[in-house]
Amino acid sequence: MTTAIHDTQTRIREERSGESRNNGSQRRAAAAVPPSESPVVEGKSLYQNVTTQFNRAADLMRLDPDVRKILAQTKNELVVNFPVKMNNGHVEMFTGYRVQHNDALGPFKGGLRFHPDVRLDEVRALAAWMTWKCAVAGIPFGGAKGGIQMDPSRYSAPELERITRRFAYALGDNIGPEYDIPAPDVNTNAQIMAWILDTYASTVPPHERQRNIHVVTGKPIEAGGSVGRDKATGQGVVYTIQEWATDKGLSLEGMTFIVQGYGNVGSWAARLLTRLGARLIAVEDVTGGVRHPEGIDPEDLLRYARVHGGVFRYPRGEFVDHIMFMQTPADIFIPAAMENQITGQTAPWLNVRLVAEGANGPTDPDADEVLRNRGIDLIPDILCNSGGVIVSYFEWLQNKRSEFWDIEEVDAKLHKRITTAYRKVRDKAVELDTDWRTAAYVIALTRLETVYKERGIFP
Repeated sequence: MTTAIHDTQTRIREERSGESRNNGSQRRAAAAVPPSESPVVEGKSLYQNVTTQFNRAADLMRLDPDVRKILAQTKNELVVNFPVKMNNGHVEMFTGYRVQHNDALGPFKGGLRFHPDVRLDEVRALAAWMTWKCAVAGIPFGGAKGGIQMDPSRYSAPELERITRRFAYALGDNIGPEYDIPAPDVNTNAQIMAWILDTYASTVPPHERQRNIHVVTGKPIEAGGSVGRDKATGQGVVYTIQEWATDKGLSLEGMTFIVQGYGNVGSWAARLLTRLGARLIAVEDVTGGVRHPEGIDPEDLLRYARVHGGVFRYPRGEFVDHIMFMQTPADIFIPAAMENQITGQTAPWLNVRLVAEGANGPTDPDADEVLRNRGIDLIPDILCNSGGVIVSYFEWLQNKRSEFWDIEEVDAKLHKRITTAYRKVRDKAVELDTDWRTAAYVIALTRLETVYKERGIFP
């Protein structure tokens, strides 16, 4: 356990586990980058964005007005303020959130993030996106999200463990293996999930503890996690890109791509795409950007980023600022970092054929319009990065059934499920003569509308 705690402290900011938007490597080198050269985040609030997207699809499909009222609201919103004793003996207060958007399809599901910018508006948006994502993927989960407003890099490993356990205790019965199942997200990882599992298990009777290990997903393998969960979101991104290339009659061999965010999702997508013959030519994270037209070795870059806290000053490429990175000519752009990176202002900079959204909400509604007008294809987040929640569902099933699947079985099931969802979205976009994001929303909302009409509204 000592080694695991140490690894959590040293790797917490480099691991981004994908049920969400997942990425942007560590912050330690950020001070070396002039603010003007750091990634720009702007535009409307996330919740405004998700509301705009929801309304566009609801209008197009003429969603039942009563169902529309239900889906336009979150079901539960929990805010907890809790004390934690620090190493110096003083107490700090923390604020945590858990928003449960909808559970018509099954238990709430969604990640937990530890970040200074965590706020209720953001968590509401991410919870709603999880609802749509699960519905598009065809898995029996609803949407939730949560986190703590904090910078985990400020705390030691023992402090981080106490903060995590105290938050899990504060959530209490608001999480549970058949009710609401958290998972890793920004600045959280398998170790964090193990602490939450152990804390939750301590609150139930001894004879029930082994039956509740599916209270979280994204756990360490030894604690009941699934193989393939670490790469699941990046793997799903690559599977959807492969489908897009097939549809276009293209080969990935020799294609170029750029990645924003080099944590879990970005680094896995880069490694897997490179194995298919594509060439990584530029990467940007919160520390800066690097570009090399002849190609960047994603494995070597990952080793460098883990040691140096990010990709800044990577010696096998030239430094590029944010604008230069965004303007890099390439076939594919994978935004796998923060929200609202592609806006009405930045979308005209792109010189790519495809945007594959590894992050949640990287493209705002204004940018969607710009990309459509410029003929740039887009695989929307609620489809493209759904691999994380799909394999989380597989982990949940394995725990319930006391099974353990090998990597070949996990990958095969993920491929089948995400490519099936891809084809449904593609066909719906053609049927409705609309963009892919709206088509994905229509599929999700149609599934939820059907459930509400079949079940009725109590009482």
